[in-house]
Amino acid sequence: MKDKLNKFMQGRYGVDQFARFTLGVALFVIVIGSFLRRNVAGGILDTLGFILIIYTYFRIFSRNVSARYAENQKYLGYTQKVRSQFAREKNMMEQRKTHHIYTCPGCGQKIRIPRGKGQKVEIECPKCHAKFVKRR
Repeated sequence: MKDKLNKFMQGRYGVDQFARFTLGVALFVIVIGSFLRRNVAGGILDTLGFILIIYTYFRIFSRNVSARYAENQKYLGYTQKVRSQFAREKNMMEQRKTHHIYTCPGCGQKIRIPRGKGQKVEIECPKCHAKFVKRR
């Protein structure tokens, strides 16, 4: 069975970030539509969700790889700022386990100091050379 699926998917585009996004939006819209069953808006949202699911599967099973790749690149270009912000915040949260992160009061530069360096730390900003004292 797995071999048949692999043969079927050969030469097709498959799942990418844009397909995951459209499928997530479709499921979200359908769930919101299910809460609005008594209104006309519920039916419209359900219809919109199913259209998005059909479009997502069209992209997944498409053999026009270059067009689907271009669509994905356009989506990645539009969402670059948001994705890089989330990646930066995730990196900062991981670093908080081993470092204290302070912000320079003069220029706003973020400075990492390893944990365990005493109760009071005098920090010199590498950017503007302002000195400030922080307690842990």
